[in-house]
Amino acid sequence: MLFDFHGTLAQVEDPVQWVLQAAAACGRDLDRAKATVLADRLVMAGRAGGPVPHRVPPHLAEHWADRDLYAHSHRAAYTGLAATVTTDVDGLPDALYERLLDADGWLPYADSEPTLRTLHDAGIKVAVVSNIGFDIRPHFASWGMDSLVDAFALSYEVGRLKPDAAIFLRACGMLGVDPERTLMVGDTPADAGAVQAGCAALVLPAAEPGRPNGLSASLALAGCTA
Repeated sequence: MLFDFHGTLAQVEDPVQWVLQAAAACGRDLDRAKATVLADRLVMAGRAGGPVPHRVPPHLAEHWADRDLYAHSHRAAYTGLAATVTTDVDGLPDALYERLLDADGWLPYADSEPTLRTLHDAGIKVAVVSNIGFDIRPHFASWGMDSLVDAFALSYEVGRLKPDAAIFLRACGMLGVDPERTLMVGDTPADAGAVQAGCAALVLPAAEPGRPNGLSASLALAGCTA
């Protein structure tokens, strides 16, 4: 079985908490009101895991286009977008990006661990398939979920982006499974691109960070129960 990462297994932390923690790493203790205003501006400018920015400055266009294919472009794109927001916190763009690389900057959905554990106990192989520009394996290790995932097909390592069938085929190859007997679980139309690789697809609605998101519905389709 294949799973998307962001929006399916985990969600980025609350934007205000994101700003407060990043500012603290820069040696600044912001009040919540100021952090809230900053968070709104930063999310609008473009936050990894947030809505697509309305405008990408021309000097960042190439990095933005390549953000999920190269680690340096991912960092350059998101620190560059954050830098378009004026603040009095030195080093904030880099500190905000570092929160993305830290497992504490994410919240696994409540259904994630129980679902992955049930599949693992049933002997069903699992791969995480993600359009992403950095390594998420340490996140799973921090959450105690690394033993529940057999393989990671990450776009910046594979060189292909969902919905390209190639990334799903690579994931199936990593698991040694037949695409026609594989289910891809995600939350976007890009995840549904797995059908072009011969897989079935289950697209779930988005949910608030840390809350159940219906992930356990995939268990019945896999032939096992929680």
